[in-house]
Amino acid sequence: MNLTSTNNEKVKIWEKLKQKKYRDLYKMFLIEDEHLINEALKQHTLKEIITIDENLKFDIPTYYVNDKIMKKISEQKSGAKIIGVSKVLEEKDVKGNIIVLDNIQDPGNLGTIIRSAVAFNFDSIILGENCVDLYNAKVIRASEGMLFHINIKRCQIIEFLNNLDKDYIIIGTDVHNGEDIKKISFKKCAIVIGNEGNGLSNDVKKCCHKFAYIKMNNLCESLNAGVSASILMYEVNHE
Repeated sequence: MNLTSTNNEKVKIWEKLKQKKYRDLYKMFLIEDEHLINEALKQHTLKEIITIDENLKFDIPTYYVNDKIMKKISEQKSGAKIIGVSKVLEEKDVKGNIIVLDNIQDPGNLGTIIRSAVAFNFDSIILGENCVDLYNAKVIRASEGMLFHINIKRCQIIEFLNNLDKDYIIIGTDVHNGEDIKKISFKKCAIVIGNEGNGLSNDVKKCCHKFAYIKMNNLCESLNAGVSASILMYEVNHE
């Protein structure tokens, strides 16, 4: 289908999806970049394709638009060549190792954690209610499309941790008093990563059974949340 007017109702909805409140309302989000769109296609989450290239053909509803429309809905200053409209991802029950994020605010950190969680065989990611939006364009790009390959749930952290199965050990991070992650024994774990500036909240700390740290030299006091989470997941994956 060809669209030429920026006043078209479809175009207005697509533009609104750049804002979290409308992503929540419509239960949809935008994906820019052909690689990311291909990852979404593999998981059958796409509802529509928007493109300026009439030579592109897909098995889902496809809208061919002009540059003016594309620049209106794209997050990129120069506009994109193709954008996917995806339904929000299904939340599933957790089973294996999980990573729990307490007030992570940086989109790049969240995207990095998603990529690492997939790479190191974690089953699920739990987003606290104050975390950056999963469907933020920067998060999607930083994840390199891996958000389509892992279970991600947003929930109230304290309630989630308190109701977690008893065979899980909940591991927080503490650069001063933590144990070496290699020395902590467990069958299944929930690693909890705190806010970039403030770390874990006191209420979340109370839910933790153990605290881990990452060995480093004295020149560096700490690592950012994305790097710390990635190293810890790597170590757990190689138990």
